[in-house]
Amino acid sequence: MTDRTLWRCGLVWRNRRIITAVIASASLLGAVPGAAQLLPSVATPLAIEIRSERVTAFDVRDPSRRQFGLLEFRGGLVLRSPHRGFGGISAIRVAADGAHFIALSDKGSWFRGRLLYEGTRPSGIADAEMAPMLGANGKPLAARGWYDTESIAVDGDTLYVGIERVHQIVRFNYGKEGLLARGRPIELPSALRSLPANRGLEALVFVPRGLALAGTLIAISERGLDEAGNISGFLIGGPTPGSFAVKRNSNYDITDAALLPGGDVLLLERRFGWDSGLAVRLRRIALGDIKPGALVDGPILFDADLGYEIDNMEGLSVHRGAGGETVLTLVSDDNFSTVQRTLLLQFMLAEP
Repeated sequence: MTDRTLWRCGLVWRNRRIITAVIASASLLGAVPGAAQLLPSVATPLAIEIRSERVTAFDVRDPSRRQFGLLEFRGGLVLRSPHRGFGGISAIRVAADGAHFIALSDKGSWFRGRLLYEGTRPSGIADAEMAPMLGANGKPLAARGWYDTESIAVDGDTLYVGIERVHQIVRFNYGKEGLLARGRPIELPSALRSLPANRGLEALVFVPRGLALAGTLIAISERGLDEAGNISGFLIGGPTPGSFAVKRNSNYDITDAALLPGGDVLLLERRFGWDSGLAVRLRRIALGDIKPGALVDGPILFDADLGYEIDNMEGLSVHRGAGGETVLTLVSDDNFSTVQRTLLLQFMLAEP
């Protein structure tokens, strides 16, 4: 390893407890000091500058390594902006062209732009904009305390956003109204509304036509546990509404989910502890296994700790690359902290 790599390894491990403490505090408290000052005060979209630093290696100890389980690392970016409201990215959806994306901040803001590439490696972001999410009355959702926005699902021109703090899902006509779309709450099962504070909705997936559960909005909590200690999930709308559970193991919590081209659900999970540090993993769940009353589980495709280029990974998106390959995009929530980063990482999934 080079001196730079050795220094980076040492820095990562020295900072592990600091990063873990920040993530733990933010997760437990559900707030960042001064967060209210970060909320947008105007409803118009604002063009912002995004500065990108490339991440050329995922394994800090072996920069030449590209394969990680079933994933091949393509590249990544550390994202920064002089705009003080930028950060806290907790969900993302990349369009079919692999370039345009819509993401959200957990403080109730939209963030969208266009990914730039050199070959297949992300190289920057252009046309970046932010705007506050609006409620049905045209005022920012955050103004009424609905700002713990953690998840997003796409149904054609419609976007669904999960708000963890208040256990709500709001629907936006994004295709017609763009960032000025007004969010309207949808009807939800009573069990979803009784999820514990700050352990509510973290993942949303809409199932399109042609697949089992077509027309269903799959909603999964971060760590809303059932009586058996498994993670609560819900099927909203569709042919078989109801509730199910995801097998919880190794103290991992769910931070996002996305639908693979073949129809299975990919879960992004995170674990942190004072002694174990921070870790992330991806788990694959067969869509056909998800049904009312079911307990679902699936194989681990990938896992990584702070020996790799990770942070508080909270967002996951899946799209097809130009060659038909399955591309995963992961983003991190920096909790508006100076000791964390907003990371965007891309991998290619080797389909079994």
